Amino acid sequence: MTNKDISPSRRSLLKGMAGASTLPFVGAFAALQAREAAAVTNGASALVASPYGPIAPVNDLTTGLPLLQLPAGFTYKSFGWTGDLMSNGKPCPAAHDGMGVVVSRKVGRSSELVLIRNHEVHAVSPASFIDAHGVYDSSYNSSGTTQLGGGTTNLLFRDGNWVSVTPSLGGTDGNCAGGITPWGTWLSCEEVGSDAVSSAGKKHGYVFEVSPEPSQTTGLPIVGMGRFAHEAAAVDPATGIVYMTEDQSGKSGFYRYVPDVRGGYGTLAMGGVLQMARARTRVNANIAGALVGDTYALDWVNVANPDQNRGDATGPSGTTITNAAGPFVQGWVQGALRMNRGEGIWHAQGKMFVMDTAGGPISRGAIWELDLAAQVMRCIYASPNTTVGNMGDNLTISPRNAILICEDASSATTDSFGFGQRLMGITGGGDAYIFAKNNVVLSAGQLQAAGKRSSLSGDHRGNEFAGCCFDPTGRYLFVNIQTPGITFAIAGPWALGPM
Repeated sequence: MTNKDISPSRRSLLKGMAGASTLPFVGAFAALQAREAAAVTNGASALVASPYGPIAPVNDLTTGLPLLQLPAGFTYKSFGWTGDLMSNGKPCPAAHDGMGVVVSRKVGRSSELVLIRNHEVHAVSPASFIDAHGVYDSSYNSSGTTQLGGGTTNLLFRDGNWVSVTPSLGGTDGNCAGGITPWGTWLSCEEVGSDAVSSAGKKHGYVFEVSPEPSQTTGLPIVGMGRFAHEAAAVDPATGIVYMTEDQSGKSGFYRYVPDVRGGYGTLAMGGVLQMARARTRVNANIAGALVGDTYALDWVNVANPDQNRGDATGPSGTTITNAAGPFVQGWVQGALRMNRGEGIWHAQGKMFVMDTAGGPISRGAIWELDLAAQVMRCIYASPNTTVGNMGDNLTISPRNAILICEDASSATTDSFGFGQRLMGITGGGDAYIFAKNNVVLSAGQLQAAGKRSSLSGDHRGNEFAGCCFDPTGRYLFVNIQTPGITFAIAGPWALGPM
Protein backbone atom coordinates (compact mmCIF):
# COMPACT_ATOMS: atom_id res chain seq x y z
CA MET A 1 0.00 0.00 0.00
CA THR A 2 1.46 3.38 -1.02
CA ASN A 3 0.81 6.74 0.63
CA LYS A 4 -1.49 7.78 -2.16
CA ASP A 5 -3.66 4.73 -1.45
CA ILE A 6 -4.65 5.90 2.02
CA SER A 7 -6.45 8.85 3.55
CA PRO A 8 -4.58 11.28 5.87
CA SER A 9 -6.37 9.87 8.93
CA ARG A 10 -5.52 6.31 7.96
CA ARG A 11 -1.91 7.36 7.28
CA SER A 12 -1.75 8.68 10.85
CA LEU A 13 -2.83 5.29 12.15
CA LEU A 14 -0.04 3.57 10.26
CA LYS A 15 2.49 6.12 11.54
CA GLY A 16 1.31 5.37 15.04
CA MET A 17 1.94 1.70 14.51
CA ALA A 18 5.46 2.33 13.27
CA GLY A 19 6.23 4.59 16.22
CA ALA A 20 5.12 1.89 18.60
CA SER A 21 8.29 -0.07 17.80
CA THR A 22 10.22 2.12 20.27
CA LEU A 23 7.94 1.23 23.19
CA PRO A 24 9.17 -1.23 25.85
CA PHE A 25 7.49 -4.61 25.90
CA VAL A 26 7.20 -7.10 28.72
CA GLY A 27 5.58 -10.16 27.11
CA ALA A 28 3.63 -13.01 28.59
CA PHE A 29 6.21 -15.35 27.11
CA ALA A 30 9.53 -13.82 28.20
CA ALA A 31 10.57 -17.30 29.37
CA LEU A 32 10.03 -18.96 26.00
CA GLN A 33 13.75 -19.61 25.49
CA ALA A 34 13.93 -21.39 28.84
CA ARG A 35 11.27 -24.00 28.02
CA GLU A 36 12.02 -27.70 28.44
CA ALA A 37 14.61 -28.99 26.00
CA ALA A 38 12.52 -31.99 24.95
CA ALA A 39 9.61 -29.81 23.95
CA VAL A 40 11.90 -27.57 21.92
CA THR A 41 13.44 -30.55 20.17
CA ASN A 42 10.17 -31.93 18.89
CA GLY A 43 8.69 -28.52 18.19
CA ALA A 44 5.67 -29.06 20.41
CA SER A 45 4.33 -28.20 23.85
CA ALA A 46 4.02 -30.52 26.85
CA LEU A 47 1.40 -31.08 29.56
CA VAL A 48 2.65 -29.99 32.99
CA ALA A 49 1.15 -30.02 36.47
CA SER A 50 -1.13 -27.09 37.18
CA PRO A 51 0.28 -24.46 39.56
CA TYR A 52 -3.24 -24.33 41.01
CA GLY A 53 -3.25 -28.02 41.88
CA PRO A 54 -5.53 -30.90 40.85
CA ILE A 55 -9.19 -30.35 40.00
CA ALA A 56 -12.36 -31.93 41.40
CA PRO A 57 -16.12 -31.28 41.16
CA VAL A 58 -17.20 -28.06 42.90
CA ASN A 59 -20.82 -27.13 43.60
CA ASP A 60 -22.30 -24.02 41.99
CA LEU A 61 -23.09 -21.35 44.59
CA THR A 62 -26.27 -20.51 42.65
CA THR A 63 -27.88 -23.90 42.03
CA GLY A 64 -25.88 -26.23 44.27
CA LEU A 65 -25.08 -28.46 41.27
CA PRO A 66 -21.51 -29.70 40.54
CA LEU A 67 -21.23 -28.12 37.11
CA LEU A 68 -17.45 -27.57 36.97
CA GLN A 69 -14.26 -29.29 38.08
CA LEU A 70 -11.92 -26.68 39.57
CA PRO A 71 -8.82 -26.48 41.81
CA ALA A 72 -9.25 -26.28 45.58
CA GLY A 73 -10.31 -22.85 46.82
CA PHE A 74 -12.15 -21.80 43.66
CA THR A 75 -15.88 -21.02 43.66
CA TYR A 76 -18.36 -19.95 41.00
CA LYS A 77 -21.85 -18.64 40.35
CA SER A 78 -23.88 -19.61 37.28
CA PHE A 79 -26.28 -17.25 35.52
CA GLY A 80 -28.12 -16.53 32.30
CA TRP A 81 -29.01 -20.13 31.48
CA THR A 82 -30.84 -20.87 28.25
CA GLY A 83 -34.52 -20.24 28.97
CA ASP A 84 -34.03 -17.97 32.00
CA LEU A 85 -36.19 -14.87 31.76
CA MET A 86 -34.42 -11.72 30.58
CA SER A 87 -35.19 -8.15 31.59
CA ASN A 88 -37.80 -7.93 28.81
CA GLY A 89 -39.64 -11.01 30.12
CA LYS A 90 -38.57 -13.24 27.23
CA PRO A 91 -36.46 -16.41 27.54
CA CYS A 92 -32.70 -16.16 27.25
CA PRO A 93 -31.44 -17.47 23.89
CA ALA A 94 -29.23 -20.54 23.59
CA ALA A 95 -25.71 -21.32 22.35
CA HIS A 96 -23.62 -18.99 24.54
CA ASP A 97 -20.32 -18.29 22.78
CA GLY A 98 -17.85 -15.38 22.64
CA MET A 99 -18.02 -12.82 25.43
CA GLY A 100 -16.15 -9.84 26.84
CA VAL A 101 -16.18 -7.36 29.72
CA VAL A 102 -16.82 -3.99 28.06
CA VAL A 103 -17.50 -1.73 31.07
CA SER A 104 -16.11 -1.59 34.60
CA ARG A 105 -17.60 1.24 36.66
CA LYS A 106 -18.52 2.57 40.08
CA VAL A 107 -22.19 3.27 40.73
CA GLY A 108 -22.50 4.81 44.15
CA ARG A 109 -20.80 2.38 46.50
CA SER A 110 -21.21 -0.52 44.10
CA SER A 111 -18.83 -1.90 41.49
CA GLU A 112 -20.47 -2.94 38.24
CA LEU A 113 -19.33 -4.87 35.21
CA VAL A 114 -21.14 -5.08 31.88
CA LEU A 115 -20.43 -8.15 29.74
CA ILE A 116 -21.68 -8.73 26.21
CA ARG A 117 -22.28 -12.32 25.18
CA ASN A 118 -22.73 -13.85 21.72
CA HIS A 119 -25.32 -16.48 20.84
CA GLU A 120 -24.22 -18.78 18.02
CA VAL A 121 -27.75 -19.48 16.85
CA HIS A 122 -29.00 -19.94 13.30
CA ALA A 123 -32.64 -20.58 12.32
CA VAL A 124 -35.19 -20.56 15.17
CA SER A 125 -38.93 -20.36 15.62
CA PRO A 126 -40.25 -16.79 15.89
CA ALA A 127 -40.74 -17.34 19.64
CA SER A 128 -36.95 -17.62 20.05
CA PHE A 129 -36.06 -14.58 17.92
CA ILE A 130 -33.93 -12.08 19.89
CA ASP A 131 -36.23 -9.08 20.08
CA ALA A 132 -33.48 -6.51 20.67
CA HIS A 133 -33.29 -2.79 19.96
CA GLY A 134 -30.70 -3.43 17.25
CA VAL A 135 -32.08 -5.91 14.71
CA TYR A 136 -30.34 -6.51 11.39
CA ASP A 137 -32.53 -9.04 9.59
CA SER A 138 -36.03 -9.86 10.81
CA SER A 139 -37.04 -11.77 7.66
CA TYR A 140 -38.51 -15.27 7.69
CA ASN A 141 -37.51 -18.25 5.60
CA SER A 142 -39.43 -19.06 2.41
CA SER A 143 -42.06 -21.04 4.30
CA GLY A 144 -42.47 -18.31 6.90
CA THR A 145 -41.67 -20.62 9.82
CA THR A 146 -38.20 -19.56 11.05
CA GLN A 147 -36.10 -16.47 11.62
CA LEU A 148 -32.40 -15.96 12.35
CA GLY A 149 -31.87 -16.37 16.08
CA GLY A 150 -28.30 -15.12 16.49
CA GLY A 151 -27.31 -11.99 18.34
CA THR A 152 -26.05 -10.74 21.69
CA THR A 153 -27.19 -10.22 25.27
CA ASN A 154 -25.78 -7.77 27.82
CA LEU A 155 -25.10 -9.10 31.32
CA LEU A 156 -24.87 -6.95 34.45
CA PHE A 157 -22.63 -8.14 37.31
CA ARG A 158 -22.63 -6.06 40.50
CA ASP A 159 -20.55 -6.52 43.66
CA GLY A 160 -19.86 -10.16 42.88
CA ASN A 161 -23.44 -11.05 42.01
CA TRP A 162 -25.33 -11.47 38.75
CA VAL A 163 -28.12 -8.93 38.23
CA SER A 164 -29.72 -9.04 34.77
CA VAL A 165 -29.63 -10.14 31.13
CA THR A 166 -30.83 -7.74 28.41
CA PRO A 167 -31.04 -8.43 24.66
CA SER A 168 -28.91 -6.04 22.58
CA LEU A 169 -28.53 -7.40 19.01
CA GLY A 170 -30.86 -9.64 17.02
CA GLY A 171 -31.54 -10.91 13.51
CA THR A 172 -27.98 -12.09 12.95
CA ASP A 173 -26.65 -15.53 12.09
CA GLY A 174 -24.19 -17.68 14.03
CA ASN A 175 -22.55 -15.04 16.21
CA CYS A 176 -19.50 -17.01 17.26
CA ALA A 177 -16.77 -14.88 18.78
CA GLY A 178 -15.73 -11.24 18.46
CA GLY A 179 -13.79 -8.93 20.70
CA ILE A 180 -13.81 -5.96 23.04
CA THR A 181 -12.76 -2.48 21.92
CA PRO A 182 -10.65 0.05 23.88
CA TRP A 183 -13.64 2.42 23.83
CA GLY A 184 -15.92 -0.02 25.66
CA THR A 185 -18.01 -1.80 23.02
CA TRP A 186 -18.18 -5.33 21.65
CA LEU A 187 -17.54 -6.50 18.09
CA SER A 188 -19.86 -9.43 17.41
CA CYS A 189 -18.87 -11.62 14.47
CA GLU A 190 -21.10 -13.80 12.30
CA GLU A 191 -19.41 -17.08 11.43
CA VAL A 192 -21.13 -17.43 8.06
CA GLY A 193 -19.35 -18.33 4.84
CA SER A 194 -22.36 -18.51 2.54
CA ASP A 195 -23.39 -15.96 -0.11
CA ALA A 196 -27.06 -16.75 0.53
CA VAL A 197 -29.46 -13.82 0.58
CA SER A 198 -32.43 -13.69 2.94
CA SER A 199 -35.96 -12.88 1.83
CA ALA A 200 -35.22 -9.31 2.89
CA GLY A 201 -32.29 -9.21 0.44
CA LYS A 202 -29.63 -9.29 3.16
CA LYS A 203 -26.40 -11.28 3.26
CA HIS A 204 -24.62 -12.48 6.38
CA GLY A 205 -21.03 -12.98 7.55
CA TYR A 206 -20.41 -9.47 8.92
CA VAL A 207 -19.11 -7.74 12.04
CA PHE A 208 -21.52 -5.73 14.22
CA GLU A 209 -20.65 -3.24 16.95
CA VAL A 210 -22.69 -3.62 20.14
CA SER A 211 -23.01 -0.92 22.80
CA PRO A 212 -23.07 -1.55 26.57
CA GLU A 213 -26.33 0.43 26.44
CA PRO A 214 -28.61 -1.93 24.47
CA SER A 215 -30.79 0.92 23.20
CA GLN A 216 -27.79 2.41 21.38
CA THR A 217 -26.99 -0.69 19.30
CA THR A 218 -27.89 0.01 15.65
CA GLY A 219 -27.91 -3.52 14.25
CA LEU A 220 -26.05 -2.31 11.15
CA PRO A 221 -23.19 -4.41 9.76
CA ILE A 222 -19.72 -2.96 9.24
CA VAL A 223 -19.41 -4.07 5.63
CA GLY A 224 -15.87 -2.74 5.25
CA MET A 225 -14.60 -5.30 7.76
CA GLY A 226 -15.37 -8.04 5.28
CA ARG A 227 -17.94 -10.73 4.68
CA PHE A 228 -16.57 -14.17 5.53
CA ALA A 229 -16.75 -16.79 8.30
CA HIS A 230 -15.59 -14.37 10.97
CA GLU A 231 -14.42 -15.84 14.25
CA ALA A 232 -12.79 -13.26 16.54
CA ALA A 233 -11.49 -9.69 16.53
CA ALA A 234 -9.05 -7.69 18.64
CA VAL A 235 -8.10 -4.02 18.52
CA ASP A 236 -4.55 -2.70 18.76
CA PRO A 237 -5.09 0.25 21.14
CA ALA A 238 -1.95 1.99 19.89
CA THR A 239 -3.24 2.29 16.32
CA GLY A 240 -6.96 1.48 16.33
CA ILE A 241 -6.35 -1.31 13.80
CA VAL A 242 -8.63 -4.34 14.22
CA TYR A 243 -7.11 -7.80 13.67
CA MET A 244 -9.51 -10.61 12.70
CA THR A 245 -9.52 -14.38 12.26
CA GLU A 246 -11.44 -16.58 9.83
CA ASP A 247 -12.74 -20.08 10.60
CA GLN A 248 -12.89 -21.77 7.20
CA SER A 249 -11.09 -25.10 7.22
CA GLY A 250 -7.90 -25.01 5.15
CA LYS A 251 -8.65 -21.59 3.66
CA SER A 252 -8.62 -19.25 6.60
CA GLY A 253 -7.00 -15.88 6.12
CA PHE A 254 -5.62 -13.59 8.81
CA TYR A 255 -7.00 -10.06 8.38
CA ARG A 256 -6.81 -6.55 9.71
CA TYR A 257 -9.00 -3.50 9.22
CA VAL A 258 -7.35 -0.07 9.16
CA PRO A 259 -10.12 2.43 9.98
CA ASP A 260 -10.30 5.94 8.59
CA VAL A 261 -11.24 7.31 12.00
CA ARG A 262 -9.63 6.02 15.15
CA GLY A 263 -11.63 5.15 18.27
CA GLY A 264 -15.16 5.63 19.54
CA TYR A 265 -18.46 3.86 19.07
CA GLY A 266 -19.51 3.92 15.42
CA THR A 267 -16.16 5.05 13.99
CA LEU A 268 -15.34 1.67 12.44
CA ALA A 269 -18.44 2.00 10.26
CA MET A 270 -17.13 5.30 8.86
CA GLY A 271 -14.81 3.44 6.50
CA GLY A 272 -11.41 1.86 6.30
CA VAL A 273 -9.22 -0.60 4.41
CA LEU A 274 -9.42 -4.38 4.81
CA GLN A 275 -6.11 -6.20 4.47
CA MET A 276 -4.90 -9.82 4.53
CA ALA A 277 -1.58 -11.01 5.98
CA ARG A 278 1.23 -12.22 3.70
CA ALA A 279 4.55 -13.80 4.71
CA ARG A 280 7.32 -11.54 3.43
CA THR A 281 9.59 -14.33 2.20
CA ARG A 282 7.14 -17.00 1.11
CA VAL A 283 4.13 -16.51 -1.15
CA ASN A 284 0.92 -18.32 -0.18
CA ALA A 285 2.53 -19.69 2.97
CA ASN A 286 0.51 -22.45 4.64
CA ILE A 287 1.21 -22.04 8.36
CA ALA A 288 -1.26 -24.70 9.53
CA GLY A 289 1.33 -27.31 10.57
CA ALA A 290 3.05 -24.96 12.98
CA LEU A 291 5.80 -26.06 15.35
CA VAL A 292 6.97 -24.08 18.36
CA GLY A 293 9.47 -21.47 17.19
CA ASP A 294 8.21 -21.18 13.60
CA THR A 295 8.47 -17.50 12.67
CA TYR A 296 7.10 -15.34 9.85
CA ALA A 297 7.61 -11.65 9.14
CA LEU A 298 4.38 -10.20 7.76
CA ASP A 299 3.26 -7.58 5.35
CA TRP A 300 -0.31 -6.86 4.31
CA VAL A 301 -2.16 -6.77 0.99
CA ASN A 302 -5.30 -4.74 0.33
CA VAL A 303 -8.70 -6.37 -0.18
CA ALA A 304 -10.42 -4.07 -2.67
CA ASN A 305 -13.95 -5.48 -2.30
CA PRO A 306 -14.67 -6.67 1.27
CA ASP A 307 -18.18 -7.77 0.21
CA GLN A 308 -17.15 -9.91 -2.76
CA ASN A 309 -18.84 -13.31 -3.24
CA ARG A 310 -17.06 -16.63 -2.90
CA GLY A 311 -14.90 -18.03 -5.67
CA ASP A 312 -11.76 -19.88 -6.75
CA ALA A 313 -8.27 -18.41 -6.84
CA THR A 314 -4.81 -19.47 -7.99
CA GLY A 315 -2.04 -17.77 -6.09
CA PRO A 316 1.48 -16.88 -7.30
CA SER A 317 2.64 -20.17 -5.73
CA GLY A 318 0.51 -22.02 -8.30
CA THR A 319 -1.80 -23.42 -5.60
CA THR A 320 -5.50 -23.14 -6.37
CA ILE A 321 -8.03 -22.70 -3.57
CA THR A 322 -11.65 -23.42 -4.45
CA ASN A 323 -14.86 -22.00 -3.05
CA ALA A 324 -13.18 -19.55 -0.68
CA ALA A 325 -14.59 -16.35 0.76
CA GLY A 326 -14.35 -13.30 -1.49
CA PRO A 327 -11.83 -11.47 0.72
CA PHE A 328 -9.67 -14.60 0.90
CA VAL A 329 -9.71 -14.93 -2.89
CA GLN A 330 -8.47 -11.36 -3.29
CA GLY A 331 -5.68 -11.86 -0.77
CA TRP A 332 -4.63 -15.27 -2.09
CA VAL A 333 -3.96 -14.03 -5.63
CA GLN A 334 -1.59 -11.48 -4.05
CA GLY A 335 0.36 -14.18 -2.20
CA ALA A 336 -1.35 -13.95 1.21
CA LEU A 337 -0.96 -16.74 3.75
CA ARG A 338 -3.46 -19.20 5.17
CA MET A 339 -3.88 -21.03 8.45
CA ASN A 340 -6.13 -24.00 9.12
CA ARG A 341 -8.96 -22.60 11.28
CA GLY A 342 -8.41 -19.17 12.80
CA GLU A 343 -10.27 -18.85 16.11
CA GLY A 344 -9.53 -16.79 19.23
CA ILE A 345 -7.48 -13.60 19.18
CA TRP A 346 -6.59 -11.28 22.07
CA HIS A 347 -4.40 -8.20 22.51
CA ALA A 348 -1.96 -7.84 25.40
CA GLN A 349 1.18 -5.79 25.94
CA GLY A 350 1.70 -4.81 22.31
CA LYS A 351 1.10 -8.28 20.92
CA MET A 352 -1.73 -10.26 19.40
CA PHE A 353 -2.19 -13.88 20.45
CA VAL A 354 -3.93 -15.92 17.75
CA MET A 355 -5.36 -19.44 18.04
CA ASP A 356 -5.39 -21.81 15.07
CA THR A 357 -7.75 -24.42 16.50
CA ALA A 358 -6.70 -27.07 13.97
CA GLY A 359 -3.08 -25.95 13.64
CA GLY A 360 0.06 -27.64 14.89
CA PRO A 361 1.72 -30.99 14.09
CA ILE A 362 -1.46 -33.08 14.56
CA SER A 363 -4.03 -30.37 13.80
CA ARG A 364 -5.11 -30.05 17.45
CA GLY A 365 -4.14 -26.45 18.10
CA ALA A 366 -1.41 -23.85 17.86
CA ILE A 367 -0.99 -20.31 19.19
CA TRP A 368 0.77 -17.55 17.31
CA GLU A 369 2.22 -14.46 18.97
CA LEU A 370 2.29 -11.42 16.67
CA ASP A 371 4.59 -8.59 17.73
CA LEU A 372 2.63 -5.60 16.44
CA ALA A 373 5.57 -3.20 16.25
CA ALA A 374 7.85 -5.59 14.36
CA GLN A 375 5.01 -7.38 12.49
CA VAL A 376 6.68 -10.70 13.20
CA MET A 377 4.59 -13.73 14.10
CA ARG A 378 5.98 -16.70 16.06
CA CYS A 379 4.41 -19.99 17.15
CA ILE A 380 4.59 -20.24 20.95
CA TYR A 381 2.39 -23.31 21.55
CA ALA A 382 1.61 -26.38 19.45
CA SER A 383 -0.22 -29.47 20.68
CA PRO A 384 1.43 -32.86 19.93
CA ASN A 385 -1.51 -34.89 21.29
CA THR A 386 -5.04 -34.45 22.60
CA THR A 387 -3.97 -34.62 26.25
CA VAL A 388 -1.70 -31.60 25.87
CA GLY A 389 -4.34 -29.70 23.90
CA ASN A 390 -7.49 -30.66 22.06
CA MET A 391 -8.55 -27.94 19.62
CA GLY A 392 -8.41 -24.72 21.61
CA ASP A 393 -10.95 -22.17 20.40
CA ASN A 394 -11.59 -18.89 22.21
CA LEU A 395 -8.67 -17.57 24.24
CA THR A 396 -8.02 -14.73 26.63
CA ILE A 397 -5.10 -13.05 28.40
CA SER A 398 -5.43 -12.40 32.13
CA PRO A 399 -4.53 -9.01 33.65
CA ARG A 400 -1.30 -10.71 34.77
CA ASN A 401 -0.52 -11.66 31.15
CA ALA A 402 -1.26 -15.39 31.24
CA ILE A 403 -3.05 -17.25 28.45
CA LEU A 404 -6.19 -19.33 29.01
CA ILE A 405 -7.85 -21.26 26.18
CA CYS A 406 -11.29 -22.85 25.78
CA GLU A 407 -11.32 -26.29 24.18
CA ASP A 408 -13.86 -27.18 21.49
CA ALA A 409 -13.01 -30.66 20.26
CA SER A 410 -15.36 -32.89 18.31
CA SER A 411 -14.43 -35.59 20.83
CA ALA A 412 -13.68 -34.26 24.31
CA THR A 413 -10.58 -35.37 26.19
CA THR A 414 -10.44 -38.15 28.75
CA ASP A 415 -7.50 -37.49 31.08
CA SER A 416 -6.64 -38.20 34.71
CA PHE A 417 -9.68 -36.12 35.78
CA GLY A 418 -12.13 -37.99 33.58
CA PHE A 419 -14.04 -37.07 30.43
CA GLY A 420 -14.90 -33.52 29.38
CA GLN A 421 -13.94 -30.34 27.58
CA ARG A 422 -11.32 -28.25 29.38
CA LEU A 423 -10.01 -24.79 30.16
CA MET A 424 -6.26 -24.96 29.56
CA GLY A 425 -3.69 -22.56 30.94
CA ILE A 426 -0.45 -21.92 29.06
CA THR A 427 2.79 -21.48 30.99
CA GLY A 428 5.50 -18.90 30.34
CA GLY A 429 7.43 -21.64 28.57
CA GLY A 430 4.60 -22.49 26.19
CA ASP A 431 3.45 -25.69 27.90
CA ALA A 432 -0.13 -26.46 28.93
CA TYR A 433 -1.89 -27.31 32.19
CA ILE A 434 -5.48 -28.23 33.07
CA PHE A 435 -7.31 -25.48 34.95
CA ALA A 436 -10.93 -26.69 34.72
CA LYS A 437 -13.22 -29.28 33.17
CA ASN A 438 -16.85 -29.27 32.07
CA ASN A 439 -18.79 -31.40 34.58
CA VAL A 440 -22.36 -30.65 33.43
CA VAL A 441 -24.47 -33.81 33.75
CA LEU A 442 -28.07 -32.89 34.57
CA SER A 443 -31.30 -34.77 35.18
CA ALA A 444 -34.74 -33.29 34.59
CA GLY A 445 -35.37 -33.43 38.33
CA GLN A 446 -32.22 -31.49 39.17
CA LEU A 447 -33.12 -28.83 36.63
CA GLN A 448 -36.68 -28.47 37.87
CA ALA A 449 -35.44 -28.10 41.45
CA ALA A 450 -33.04 -25.36 40.30
CA GLY A 451 -35.76 -23.53 38.37
CA LYS A 452 -34.32 -24.38 34.97
CA ARG A 453 -35.79 -25.96 31.85
CA SER A 454 -36.03 -29.74 32.17
CA SER A 455 -35.32 -29.93 28.42
CA LEU A 456 -31.69 -29.02 29.20
CA SER A 457 -31.11 -32.42 30.80
CA GLY A 458 -28.35 -34.74 29.64
CA ASP A 459 -24.61 -35.31 29.72
CA HIS A 460 -23.08 -32.07 28.39
CA ARG A 461 -19.45 -32.70 29.37
CA GLY A 462 -18.51 -32.99 25.70
CA ASN A 463 -19.80 -29.48 24.90
CA GLU A 464 -17.43 -26.59 24.47
CA PHE A 465 -16.23 -23.87 26.77
CA ALA A 466 -16.43 -20.43 25.13
CA GLY A 467 -16.12 -16.73 25.85
CA CYS A 468 -13.45 -16.82 28.57
CA CYS A 469 -12.52 -13.35 29.85
CA PHE A 470 -11.35 -11.68 33.06
CA ASP A 471 -12.56 -8.51 34.70
CA PRO A 472 -9.93 -5.72 34.67
CA THR A 473 -8.86 -6.43 38.27
CA GLY A 474 -8.33 -10.13 37.61
CA ARG A 475 -10.66 -11.13 40.44
CA TYR A 476 -13.23 -12.91 38.27
CA LEU A 477 -12.97 -15.24 35.30
CA PHE A 478 -16.14 -15.32 33.22
CA VAL A 479 -16.78 -18.21 30.83
CA ASN A 480 -19.62 -19.98 29.03
CA ILE A 481 -20.49 -23.57 28.32
CA GLN A 482 -22.23 -23.30 24.97
CA THR A 483 -24.74 -26.11 25.49
CA PRO A 484 -26.96 -26.24 27.52
CA GLY A 485 -26.05 -22.54 27.66
CA ILE A 486 -24.65 -21.37 31.01
CA THR A 487 -22.46 -18.43 32.03
CA PHE A 488 -20.12 -18.68 35.03
CA ALA A 489 -18.29 -16.18 37.23
CA ILE A 490 -15.28 -17.96 38.81
CA ALA A 491 -13.32 -16.57 41.77
CA GLY A 492 -10.45 -17.96 43.79
CA PRO A 493 -6.75 -17.83 44.69
CA TRP A 494 -5.44 -16.63 41.34
CA ALA A 495 -2.12 -15.55 42.87
CA LEU A 496 -1.12 -19.22 43.33
CA GLY A 497 -0.40 -19.35 39.59
CA PRO A 498 0.23 -17.13 36.58
CA MET A 499 -3.39 -16.09 36.00
